[in-house]
Amino acid sequence: MKNARKLKSLQKHMDQALGYESWSDAAKEHDRLSGQKRWREVDQTSQYDYAQIRLRLDTLRRLRARHDYQGLLFTLNEGIHGNMGGMGRHSLYSRAKFGTKTLIEQYIDEVDDSLRFLAELDTDEIDVQQKLDFFYRANICFGRSALMLSGGGVLGFYHLGVVKNLLDQDLLPRVISGSSAGSLVAGTLGTHSDKELQRFYDPANVLSEVEREGSLFTLMFFGANPQIDVADLEKLIARMIPDLTFQEAYEKTGRQISISIAPAELHQRSRLLNAITSPNVYVRAAVMASCAVPGVFPPVMLMAKNQHGEPQPYLPTRKWVDGSIADDLPAKRLQRLYSTNHYIVSMVNPIAIPFLKSDGERNALNAALGTLGIGVGREVLNFYRGMVQKRSETWPRFNMLMSSIHGLMDQEYSGDINIVPNFSWYNPAKLLSHLSETDLIALIEGGERSTYPVVEAIRTCTKISRTMEEILHRFEQGDLRPEESEYHRPRTSRRRPTPTRADREALREHRVHSDQVKKPAKKKPATRRKKSTSQAKPAAGGKPSSKDREGTKRAA
Repeated sequence: MKNARKLKSLQKHMDQALGYESWSDAAKEHDRLSGQKRWREVDQTSQYDYAQIRLRLDTLRRLRARHDYQGLLFTLNEGIHGNMGGMGRHSLYSRAKFGTKTLIEQYIDEVDDSLRFLAELDTDEIDVQQKLDFFYRANICFGRSALMLSGGGVLGFYHLGVVKNLLDQDLLPRVISGSSAGSLVAGTLGTHSDKELQRFYDPANVLSEVEREGSLFTLMFFGANPQIDVADLEKLIARMIPDLTFQEAYEKTGRQISISIAPAELHQRSRLLNAITSPNVYVRAAVMASCAVPGVFPPVMLMAKNQHGEPQPYLPTRKWVDGSIADDLPAKRLQRLYSTNHYIVSMVNPIAIPFLKSDGERNALNAALGTLGIGVGREVLNFYRGMVQKRSETWPRFNMLMSSIHGLMDQEYSGDINIVPNFSWYNPAKLLSHLSETDLIALIEGGERSTYPVVEAIRTCTKISRTMEEILHRFEQGDLRPEESEYHRPRTSRRRPTPTRADREALREHRVHSDQVKKPAKKKPATRRKKSTSQAKPAAGGKPSSKDREGTKRAA
């Protein structure tokens, strides 16, 4: 009984924690009292192959202790996998309040240490070419993590809290996507450095922005008047996002941001705008299009920078609307473009929140019934959509409405790690009215608190990929960069992102430093020989004449 009261008090403390350190202390104490700390320390469970993980952990430790470098490289080469033995299973990270099985954490730490050890190893047994071949290939096989920010109107302020916590913990992925309200946050992240982002979280600046834009966000996403002045939205986006193209934004920050947009016409496909697919498109224009909720704002034509540095229309015959209608979480496209296979989702879309709220808590029967219900709903929509499309000329607006509803239903709204608000449904009255400063600040703080329980899961699941990114960056632009003559770039290196402005500057400094270290030996000045006056030039035909040959013999 006493323990129950203590656990309840600790849970309340976690729900109201003002910082991650305070939350983590309470979570560890909660695990100790509830017995989950003991669960973490015991290897055995049916949820993953603990025997395989223990065997691999012991093998890695033994190989390092014996200085068997080739054996260590071979063992890592055959077994770097994010879900080795099922250790990436969601339930392993949701049972304890803080962390997962100690064996899993020890194994990941050992792999991480082994990767750093091999990268910095100075021995002839493993040359630079072998290292580069291994790290480039392993980086592609293991994959990368991406943060996906959903649409959700005024609830988009929630994303700011999520991003703040990930930045504070140095866990923010470089690949970030956003749609609708999420596109505004993604655009801001992609165009500002970490230092510049700090001003967005200054309490005075947040309150000032809330006062100016609270009513605008309400109208922007959930207003009923279609004649809302678009100039106000443009001013908001201009204040938050500099006038940069996607390529220029990547050059500045190194973040690979993507913005989802949907077509305003039938028979068109949605697009994902980024530095690969549309490098010259302005980020502002992409965010404006992704925020153009149908019926609230008019469709948007994209703008791009031409070769003269001037803005001009991009696909001038097409206009675009809210990206969350067609591709709220573009996981498949991110995988194709950036080799991502692990997704962190910040979800505030009211359609998806009720389904994700009990993620990991439902029993198998409820989960199966929920999946069956969504599948039946999609098939019904497909049936009606097919009927309406036959009357596309006589029912154009109804056809567009059905396509939008179908697009909303026919999506996957979850990732590997889901960050969801603590409410199942937001008050509709607040969505349609002016939000107070208190409500908006509460959304930001709610996003930050909602991230606390998944911080350790993110840290554990992304540790290896973050380490490999760091090592490859050191090989390409840092202290581990080899001489050009010692290696050739592996074919797998083509999947790496292009260097940013800072990367190129670091590379230039490295080359200058290398040139200074390698001082070329001074060459002795060549002594000139005087031409013998008796030596004559060859004849015009190219062969010396007989007189020339005789003169040469006499000179000798």
